[in-house]
Amino acid sequence: MVKLRLRRLGRKKRPFFQIVALDHRARREGRFLAKLGFYDPINDETRLDVKKIREFLKTGAQPSKTVLSLLTKSRIINS
Repeated sequence: MVKLRLRRLGRKKRPFFQIVALDHRARREGRFLAKLGFYDPINDETRLDVKKIREFLKTGAQPSKTVLSLLTKSRIINS
């Protein structure tokens, strides 16, 4: 099963997250299938590749709770 998760980047006390699609058995920082966007909580900036995200959701990918809230906030999905 494919999951949409956040991948932590950045430095200490300055987190920066990539939104990625990966196998549900993979580690958070492990290999991923595709980059779908990023989320910067410090500057409250989100950039998403809507076309790729919708494609993964149509094929049955399950977003994590945090990614689901980001997608709902940016009105990509209705939940």
